[in-house]
Amino acid sequence: MKLPDDDTLATATLDTPIGRLRIAAIDDGLAAVLFPNQKDAGFPKREGSAKARAHRDKALKALDLYFEGRKKDFSGLTLAASGTPFQKSVWRALADIPFGETRSYAEIARAIGNPKGMRAVGLANGRNPIPVIVPCHRVIGADGSLTGFGGGLPTKKWLLEFEGISAPRLL
Repeated sequence: MKLPDDDTLATATLDTPIGRLRIAAIDDGLAAVLFPNQKDAGFPKREGSAKARAHRDKALKALDLYFEGRKKDFSGLTLAASGTPFQKSVWRALADIPFGETRSYAEIARAIGNPKGMRAVGLANGRNPIPVIVPCHRVIGADGSLTGFGGGLPTKKWLLEFEGISAPRLL
């Protein structure tokens, strides 16, 4: 993940039940959430600008409340994910999946007006730079199976079960 390498970038870490998350914000909003298993490339420790720190701190508080079971959506955060227009349309559809519910790749493809774009939706889902907040973990296979996840399938299973969704057993 490549983030702006200038003085506006504000980063932090947050210890959670799924491991230490790394958070990055820029002046325009929250830019990234990284799982413990993701590489640090392009993710320097920075205090950043006052605007970026405000976005970062708001995201940290929202994630804390989520993992305490006291927050079910992240609608109050300003997001600044970098991506193509298609990716952003997928990420907006992901953000519309309510807490405690799942969708298939086909359902997301239909929701964005591209019913044959399931594979492209899967690729965009996998490039989501703001997981948990943009809930890509809520996308499962059409048969109910867990599918790939940047944080690893055990993390995806944990998040789904935390939200009250019965997830298949991992092999």
